[in-house]
Amino acid sequence: MDNKTYIPDEFIDDVASYIPAHLTMDDFIASCRKGLRRAIRVNTLKMSQQEFEHQAAQLHWHIEPIPWCEHGYWLTRPDEEEKNLPIGNTALHLSGCIYVQEASSMLPPMALATSLAPGDKVLDMAAAPGSKTSQLAALMDNQGILVANELSSSRLKTLAATLKRMGVANCALSHFDGQVFGDYMYESFDHILLDAPCSGEGTVRKDPDALKNWSLTSNQDIAEVQKTLIHSAFMALKPGGTLVYSTCTLTPLENQQICTHLLDTFAGDVEIMSLHELFPEANKAATEQGYLHVWPQIYDSEGFFIAKFRKTGSVVNSQQKKKKGQFPFSPCAKKDLQAFETSIKKQFGITALPGQLMSRDKELWLFPQSMETLQEKIKYSRIGIKVATTHKNGVKLEHEFATCLGHLAISNTFALNASQAKAYFQGQDIRLDSAGPAQGEVVLTLCGAPVGLGKWQKAKIKNKLPRDLVLNGQLITWV
Repeated sequence: MDNKTYIPDEFIDDVASYIPAHLTMDDFIASCRKGLRRAIRVNTLKMSQQEFEHQAAQLHWHIEPIPWCEHGYWLTRPDEEEKNLPIGNTALHLSGCIYVQEASSMLPPMALATSLAPGDKVLDMAAAPGSKTSQLAALMDNQGILVANELSSSRLKTLAATLKRMGVANCALSHFDGQVFGDYMYESFDHILLDAPCSGEGTVRKDPDALKNWSLTSNQDIAEVQKTLIHSAFMALKPGGTLVYSTCTLTPLENQQICTHLLDTFAGDVEIMSLHELFPEANKAATEQGYLHVWPQIYDSEGFFIAKFRKTGSVVNSQQKKKKGQFPFSPCAKKDLQAFETSIKKQFGITALPGQLMSRDKELWLFPQSMETLQEKIKYSRIGIKVATTHKNGVKLEHEFATCLGHLAISNTFALNASQAKAYFQGQDIRLDSAGPAQGEVVLTLCGAPVGLGKWQKAKIKNKLPRDLVLNGQLITWV
């Protein structure tokens, strides 16, 4: 029980006006003051669910499946480990095999997932810090195209770092107010997730001060922004496509009323897709309209709202716009393409990559397949992954070549043990008992997942971890 959680009387009065009849205010307030259970999601781009369960048993982690996400678990670690080792410094987290993600926030991607097909073009309209983006990428199995947009510059950097660690290769990042997509990318996407900026009323279990600045006026102002964003999202959606709208707040002003605005504005061209049967016992949070209104006491989670719609017909947009300026990438020159392909085949046995190799100056980038259909509609912060840089003697591979494509290597890989992994993430070279078996670069793995590059050097592997990723503090082990 956290008695420091700030819950203003005005907020309680407002909630009392719309809380469902089968729920009580006492249970709601008690839940808000209760600590939040830690939840994690297994990143299937790096590790299978079965292997995670095996690793968790070895670590004496207690895990409990989350009913609405096949790869999600509530997690409790041994007290000594919890006290002395942050979960972000564990091997499973550093390797990108798990992501710490609140359980109810896994619901919006799962609602979208029931409509996904291979090769789909998906937009995550408000993506940082990357929990739902990386979940979508895993659900898409790194296929198709995932455009992840974030307005905040600092949060965009966090998003990019998360996607590299998680091995996401099919993503293009953009840095805009989400209102631009309806005009610049009119009817371009098969599916859109709009996890809208909101008042955050459902997050008090994680942040006791979440309601410090709460006011009804603020809710109303936010709702106006949400209306413009959902309008833009619907314009950017292809006919027949699906839109998931979600928030981590509770008020109908930012939830049901935004959905009603969409239905009224595009009457005849939009229909609700009911989420009543998304998972067993979804009916406990289901609304009459077919939405999920997750109150904290229902599943012992954060509060959340999720709605899903299908666009049934094309809608006219007289405000369509075209990007100005020249696209800075071009198909990779034959000479550079040959040098790169020869290098990775010789060193790692990799004969094919998923996507198209593009170049910008001396940089080589691997774009998602079919990116040409979207690449010139807006200006992107980055597209795909930077795999190499060319120089007069050949190519130099980049860190994310390993984190995103290292699983394709069939030679020159090296599995780090706990002490070696600790040294690697602290920027140190990796000592070997004898001279390395080869020359050149090596893909380093942890928990079976690729984490970066090294270089064979006699009785050590030279550390090639980018300096901005070097970590200090207690890593991997706590004893």
